[in-house]
Amino acid sequence: MKKKIEEDKSVVKVVSAKTFNESLKKFFSVIKERIVSFGQAYKRKKEEILREKMVEKDIKSHIAQKKVRVYKLKPYLEKAGLNIEVIKLSKYFFNFCVGLNLVISAYLIYTFSTTFGYNAYFALFAMVVVWTLLFIVLLFVVWLLFHFVLDIRIFQRKLMIEEVLPDFLELTSANIRAGMTIDRALWFAVRPRFGVLAKEIEIVAKQTMSGEDLEKALENFAAKYDSDTLKRSVNLLVEGIKAGGEIGLLLNKISINIKEQQLLRKEMSANVTSYVIFIGFATMLAAPFLFGLSYQLLSNITAVMSTLGKVQTTSVMGLSFGGKVGISLADFQLFAYISLLTTSFFSAVLVATIRKGDFKAGIKYIPVFMFTSIVVFKIASWLMGSLFAGLF
Repeated sequence: MKKKIEEDKSVVKVVSAKTFNESLKKFFSVIKERIVSFGQAYKRKKEEILREKMVEKDIKSHIAQKKVRVYKLKPYLEKAGLNIEVIKLSKYFFNFCVGLNLVISAYLIYTFSTTFGYNAYFALFAMVVVWTLLFIVLLFVVWLLFHFVLDIRIFQRKLMIEEVLPDFLELTSANIRAGMTIDRALWFAVRPRFGVLAKEIEIVAKQTMSGEDLEKALENFAAKYDSDTLKRSVNLLVEGIKAGGEIGLLLNKISINIKEQQLLRKEMSANVTSYVIFIGFATMLAAPFLFGLSYQLLSNITAVMSTLGKVQTTSVMGLSFGGKVGISLADFQLFAYISLLTTSFFSAVLVATIRKGDFKAGIKYIPVFMFTSIVVFKIASWLMGSLFAGLF
């Protein structure tokens, strides 16, 4: 009996050991599955976080690029005196190009359907070209023209400031000598006739009232314009304020110096007047008159050759008469227009460079030169036609 009990105990121990091993194996397998699932979940979560970071990075880079564009264009708008948001300006230009493309597309569709007959494939190809290549070209041209106009406006504002700067400095000097502080002297020297300069000094006064240093505000004002005269004047004023010198006398001397420079430029411009007259005469009178004379001679030669062509071609002393002239009147007229417009453009730029020292000052001369040369060409053609009318 005792032996049987011991055998049963040994069997129970074996069974319990097997059960424990199996339970342990199940426990470790469950732990392993949990660890694997946790690892997979962690990996998925990490991938989601990386994707979110990439999207956020792309958004930030896009915003940064917009900020860079705004930062690059905004100072130019401020220099030109335009209070326009860059993003709205981009939308306006984009919508303008879209509208212009719609007009061009409508015209092409109408032309294809009426003149050339409706061809769906060719029309589709034309629309693809219009809405890809032509749209990009139009957008580029619009932005290029806008920057050109902006640059001209900045240059004109710089000239306006340089023209009234001596008078403003004289008034400021008088105010300082009357006992005013420098910032009040600048503010009370503002007059409506100073135009752009008056607005800029108002901005400087507002900045100083808000707590900014006067020297810093003046330096910001000078940095807005590419004017050596303005920058030198402001630098001398700032250095005088820092050194504690007599600012009234300094501003008076700066004003006298600027006026002397302006008088010297006028004298130099007067000395080259003869060159300007010669260029203007050659461009607006001589060249159009000669082109008009050549046009009328070609017209008469064409008429004579067409008359001789009706009869049998004759030969006198080895010279044959009859047939057609090698160049048509329309081709010569187109050549004359292109030559006169090109010559007028470069002549206006040359005259502006001689008189003002910068071709930007000659923008107003370009339409005058072009219009005058074309009108003189038309008048010369009419006069020569009336003169030679009775001869042929």
